[in-house]
Amino acid sequence: MATATETDAPENLDEVAAEDGGTDDDDVAPDPVPNNSLFFRLARLLFGAVLVYTGLTHFRQLEGYVQYADAKGIPEAETMVPLSGGLLVSSGLGIAFWKLPKLAAGAAATFLVVATPTMHDFWNADEESKQTETNAFLKNVAMLGGALAFLVRAGER
Repeated sequence: MATATETDAPENLDEVAAEDGGTDDDDVAPDPVPNNSLFFRLARLLFGAVLVYTGLTHFRQLEGYVQYADAKGIPEAETMVPLSGGLLVSSGLGIAFWKLPKLAAGAAATFLVVATPTMHDFWNADEESKQTETNAFLKNVAMLGGALAFLVRAGER
């Protein structure tokens, strides 16, 4: 004979959701990491600092970056390199200080989607630069993941 606990227990999670008056789709869990938490602020500062540093490098090494972009077939490289540097600096600051975070994270993600396969096409690189291009490609992919995560968080506001 079954005990009361066994007969009263739901057989699946749908029954639990129905007993609570909703489904998993309707329930929104409380935010475990608020936007002003120490860890979220630290994540924003670290991520933003990398973008700012990378963007400033576009200006500090402008001639070399223009030559590299030109070699990769980027049109108007002498204009695009400083523009992309400015985009990286501004999006990094926006994420770090959480000012216009949707715009900042969206701009960073867009830049990374376009620049990563264009500038770090390791599959076309010669043996001497293949590993460097692979590392830069993978770093940008990781940064893209972070930018997308911040974009999602910014959209929750």
